This record gives sequence, structure tokens and C-alpha cells, in this order.
Amino acid sequence: MSRERIALVLGSGGVRSAAALGIAEVLSEAGLAPDLVVGCSSGALFGACLAMGWSGRESLAAATRLWTAELTGQKRWRAYLELVAPKLTGFGAEFALRDARLIRERIERAFGDTKFSDLRIPLRIAATEAASGQAFVFDRGRVADAVRASMAVPFLFPSVEIDGRRFTDGVTSDPLPVSLAADAQLVLSVGFRGALPRRVDRATRLVAQVTTTMINNLQLARVRAAEAAGARMLHFDLDIDRRIGLWETAAMPRIFDVGCRAAREQLPAIRRILDLTLAA
Repeated sequence: MSRERIALVLGSGGVRSAAALGIAEVLSEAGLAPDLVVGCSSGALFGACLAMGWSGRESLAAATRLWTAELTGQKRWRAYLELVAPKLTGFGAEFALRDARLIRERIERAFGDTKFSDLRIPLRIAATEAASGQAFVFDRGRVADAVRASMAVPFLFPSVEIDGRRFTDGVTSDPLPVSLAADAQLVLSVGFRGALPRRVDRATRLVAQVTTTMINNLQLARVRAAEAAGARMLHFDLDIDRRIGLWETAAMPRIFDVGCRAAREQLPAIRRILDLTLAA
């Protein structure tokens, strides 16, 4: 069975994952367009744009229209009552601080009824089954459903029901799903370690410290496991200003340019690895 030549794996990282669109643009210009795209969380959104057959710049334009500042600002005021009086207000597994209707509307508008089988480039999306906590891979069905599921950040957004099962953000089970590209000759990964809070002076920062530590260690473990299994990998270490927030959508064009620069610098290494693979 023939193997895909190049897989581009987009991990979680909020708007910073838009760097992968710049990387894809440069790869295409060099005749090294990815043959497989894998995405998780925000990486699922950007990866789906590329899998549609849109160029890196076209994907950036689409993502900029789709992911605007108000997308994460749709508050559910009832959520605060649910936190204070859970029994009276019916607190449950679908709890969310934000209203996801606008996100659903935007994603549906972008991808419509496109199915995985309709895509120009094969796509795999990592999510988490809410009830079991197990990692789950979407590679069939509606693309819009899979993207919404992979981006459903627990506590912030509600889980997404698909075929009677509920799914949440892939970051909790596989933040950089390089293992889903194990059948590629070369895996190019774009992932980010979360920054720990500088001070822990409130409950939310303590939670952030714990969850970020767990996600960072899980990401590292996944990468090391793939390397131990013999995967040929090249990870993009991107020089992105840490002051860029996870939801700072206005920064996406700037992040795109960072990805372009990084890809140009790595082109010789990518070609060298592919030559070695062909010679093996």
C-alpha cells in the first residue's frame, strides 16, 4: 500500500495554529503540498480549510471571516446561576459558559454539508468522546460536525452530539495528534506548549496551571511515542510573541507570516528528509 508523502499535523494553540496556513502556502509554492492533513481543536478548523483545497492565503481569508472576536464572547448568563445553584438550575454535562450558536452558524456556513469523502486532501480530526474520555478520530461524515466537536473546549463551550454520542475538544486526549499521520513518509507538526501563569493568585490561574501542565506533558508524550515508533518528523518551532492570546483573532495575518518564514527556512531540511526516505 502506498504511503502519503507529506502529512501536516495541526495541533491545538488557538489562533497561533494559523501559522500552519503560512507553512502550507510555502510548501505548495515549492511543490511540496501536503498529501494528508490532521487537525485538533483550532488546528481542526485551519486544517479543514486546507483540506477543502483552498490555498494557505484562501484559508486565512476564510478563517478570518469565520473566527472573529465576538465568536468567544457570546456569554450564557444562566451559566452563572447553574454554577451557584446547580441542583435548582439543572447543571449537567452540557454546561457551558458561552453560547455556541454563533460558532455553529459560522462553521456551517464555511463547510456546509461537505463530507470527508468530498475533500480535495484527506483529513483526520482528533476529538474526545465526552462520556469515556477516550480519543476519537473523525475521518468520515460531515466535516462541519467534526470541526465543531474538536473545538468544543470543555466548560467554555458545550459538547457536540453526533450520532448519539457527545464529543469535546481533542486537546484533552491528543493535543498534537502526530500518531494519526503514522502512515506518511514525513510528518510536519505545528503545535504549541501552553504558557503557565506567572503568578498563581486566584483560583482560575491555579486551574490554568494544572491543566496547561497536563496538556503540555501529554503533547510531549505523544510526540516521543511517535518518534520511538520510527516516524520521520519535523516540528516547526515558531517565533511567535507570547503576548498573542489564544483568541486574539486580529493577530492571524501576522501569525500566517511567521509560518511562511519558518517554512522557507525549513525547506532544505524537508527536501533532505524526503530524499533520505526515497533512498531507504
